[in-house]
Amino acid sequence: MIYSDLFSIPLGKAVCYSGFREGQVPGTKYPSYDEVKEDLLIVQKHWKYIRLYSCDLHSKTVLEVIKNEKISLKVMLGAYITAEENNPNCPWDGGVYSEVQLKKNREKNTHEISELIGLANQYPEIVFSLSVGNEACVDWTDHLVSVDRVIEYVKAVKKEAKQPVTFCENYEPWLHKLKPLAEVVDFISIHTYPVWEYKTIDQAMDFTQQNYNLVAEKYPNKTVVITEAGWTTKSNGQGIPKENVNEIFQKIYFHELNQWADDHDVLTFVFEAFDEPWKGSPDPDEPEKHWGLYTEQRLPKFALKKTVYKK
Repeated sequence: MIYSDLFSIPLGKAVCYSGFREGQVPGTKYPSYDEVKEDLLIVQKHWKYIRLYSCDLHSKTVLEVIKNEKISLKVMLGAYITAEENNPNCPWDGGVYSEVQLKKNREKNTHEISELIGLANQYPEIVFSLSVGNEACVDWTDHLVSVDRVIEYVKAVKKEAKQPVTFCENYEPWLHKLKPLAEVVDFISIHTYPVWEYKTIDQAMDFTQQNYNLVAEKYPNKTVVITEAGWTTKSNGQGIPKENVNEIFQKIYFHELNQWADDHDVLTFVFEAFDEPWKGSPDPDEPEKHWGLYTEQRLPKFALKKTVYKK
C-alpha cells in the first residue's frame, strides 16, 4: 500500500530530524559527516521518512550521507524562510526588525528557495517532497512572511522541481488565513501540539484528531499530512505545566499517535528524533530542548524501549 498517488511511497513511520549536539548551533557550528552518519543509522532502525527544515550545511550533509552510505531513508526537504514583515504580536523578543534587515531577509529567502530547488533536482531519488517554509504565518511567529509571498515561493518551486510542494504550519491558520495558499500547494501540512495548548495526556489524542479532522474536512480534495506532533519530556513551567510532561506521557502519546496514523493511513512526522540542547532559553529544563525520542547523548528514552515497530 502507498499513502496516495501524490507521494507514491509505501506506508511507513516518519520523524523530524535535526542533529545539532551540545556546542553546535545552526549558522555557527554544524554536525560532522560522521555524526550525521551515526544519527541516520540509528534513525533508519525505526523510521522510513525524515523531515529536514532548511537547505543549510546540515541538510546538505544529511543528503550526502544518505546517498554515499546507501541509507534507506527518504526526505521531506524544507526551506527555512525568515521574517519579511514585523510581528509585534510575537510573545518573545525577535519579532521586530529594521527595514534594512527585512530587505536582507527577503534576499536570503529567495536564495533559500533556489537552494531548495537545486537540492530537489540534485537528489530526486532521496527527496520525495518539498516545503517552502515552517511556521512563518502563524500569529505568534518571529519570522513572519505574508501568505502572498509564500504563494509566490510555492509557485516558483513547482515550476522548477518535480516533487510535490507544501508549507508546514500549525493547524489553526489553515482553517482561515491560509485558504488561498491551500489552493496552490500540492498537499497541506499541519502541526498539532496538545501539550502546548494545556491538554493533559488523557485529552491529547482526541485533540490531535480534532485538529486533523478540522483541516481535512475543510479541504476534502487535498491530502493532509502531519509534519509535527510530539510530547516533550521536561518543562520549566514556561508555557507547559511541569506536571503534564515526562517520559511516560511521551510514550503514551507516541504510541497512540502512531496507532492512529497507521489506522488512518496518515503520513505523520513525530517531533523529533533527538533532543537539541541549543534550543530555547539557557534553562536546562526549557521544553524546547527535550522533544527528542533520544537524548542528546543518543540514548533512547522510555518511548523507544522494548518496542516492536511495523515496517
